[in-house]
Parts: sequence; structure tokens; C-alpha cells
Amino acid sequence: MDNDLEIIKQIVGFLDDRKAEDIVALDLRQHANIADYFIIATGANKPHLKALHDGLQRLFKDAGFKGYHKQGVPDSGWMIMDYHGVMVHIFERELREFYDLEKLWKDAPVVELEGRE
Repeated sequence: MDNDLEIIKQIVGFLDDRKAEDIVALDLRQHANIADYFIIATGANKPHLKALHDGLQRLFKDAGFKGYHKQGVPDSGWMIMDYHGVMVHIFERELREFYDLEKLWKDAPVVELEGRE
């Protein structure tokens, strides 16, 4: 789990630095078999979603994270990147509210990261 937390910290830090909004990390290990963790964030608009997505790809590559998968395009308003059980969802506000993953996974604990409120 320590490695997972380090990956989560890097992803959340990147998203925070790039002005993603309402970033939350959920621990799904006891609640789902599709992923161990979800990171959910909101982008301001389609260009912002593209910048977040492209930046995460660079982060994964630069950090040597091999084997990640991606799905969705900025124009869809929802993109997913999956790195060995850490699934990053980047939404436009309206789609995030519509799908409401936090409510769907309300029993999953929030991952508390040092230095974040």
C-alpha cells in the first residue's frame, strides 16, 4: 500500500498544482474489485481536461509508471486513466455531478493525504 499511497500523492499533487477542483481519493479495496483506489477531480472546461490528461500521461511516463491505460477524450467530458488499480477520473462539472461517483461509493473511506485539507 505504501507504493499506492506514493502514486496517489503524486497524482493528487499534480492535479492540485494544475488547478483541478474538488480532488478526492477513495479507498475501494474493501468495496469493489474494479480498482483499489479512485481519484476523482473536476476540470474547468475541455481544454483544461485535455491539459490535465496530457500532463498525467507525462507524469506517468516521467515517473516510470508503466502499464497505465486510458479511456475517453476531452470532448466527452470524462476521461479515465488506470494505473495498476489506481483509477483517475477527470470530469467536467456537469458529468461529475450526474454520475456522482462519491455517492455511488459513499461507503469507501477517503484517503487522507498529509498536507491536504
